Amino acid sequence: MSNNHSHSTNGGHSDDNTLEKDFSNSQYLNKDTTPENALHRIRTAGSISISPELFEKIYLSPQNKVAGELRKTVGNPTPVALVGFLLSLTPLSCILIGWRGAGGSGASDTAAYFFFGGILMILGGIGEFLIGNTFPCVVFTSFGAFWLTYGGTLQPFFNAYGAYSTTGVVADGLTTKGFNASFAFFMLWMGVLCLLYSILALRTNIVFFLILFLLVPAFCCLAGVFWHTAEGNAAEAAKLLKAAGGITLAIDLLGWYILTAVMLAAVDFPFVIPVGDLSTIVKGASEKAKAKAEREEFGE
Repeated sequence: MSNNHSHSTNGGHSDDNTLEKDFSNSQYLNKDTTPENALHRIRTAGSISISPELFEKIYLSPQNKVAGELRKTVGNPTPVALVGFLLSLTPLSCILIGWRGAGGSGASDTAAYFFFGGILMILGGIGEFLIGNTFPCVVFTSFGAFWLTYGGTLQPFFNAYGAYSTTGVVADGLTTKGFNASFAFFMLWMGVLCLLYSILALRTNIVFFLILFLLVPAFCCLAGVFWHTAEGNAAEAAKLLKAAGGITLAIDLLGWYILTAVMLAAVDFPFVIPVGDLSTIVKGASEKAKAKAEREEFGE
């Protein structure tokens, strides 16, 4: 489905009828349509065309064509993944900053990383996969895997830390150096992944873009923490740890904002909050190709 204008189909064209929101008797949903009315019409109307702003607020994804009608029959998986992300990262941010004596790299919340960050984000990603939203599916499942990895690293069962000990003592200096110098690379490449995601998010909305973009310096700071710790630079590591906590706290605020926007739409609250649609500003390749073909057709 195009991001900036509607499509309708003829009931006699079976190929078009397999595309979601492309049916006969089109109704256009714009940004002024109430969220509950919009969702109701998505589920019940013979033909639906949703404005990009409304679509990306509901799904955090540019409009796309998908076969089947799951979007009309199942709930929105996006807030499930957002809850998992926020209930893992928000407490961890406070711990990284060191509020009220918190510390220990977030080890106190290991279970939350598994059950909120891991399970909920992967379930949300699977839900996005089932309704055809590839980008949020990849983002959510990869972050679900990140939280499972981080939680697993804190578990003695996986021996991530103890494997570096040459003396059998987990807290020896060689263990500290080897583990931290190595684990930093995981944080570094998570930052690279988030950089890619932030570029791709320019087709979604401002809030989602900022969340992914700010994760880049956050992961870079965390990589620096581990490298400085490996070298015994405790003061520099502490500074970077607080910086990482500050950045992730800003990410948390943006995350709570976008979760609120999605849930307000879900319960048909009397007002909605904007998230800053970008899908109509950063045009898709298919849109540009279609616009070019139309110009050529009319000899412009």
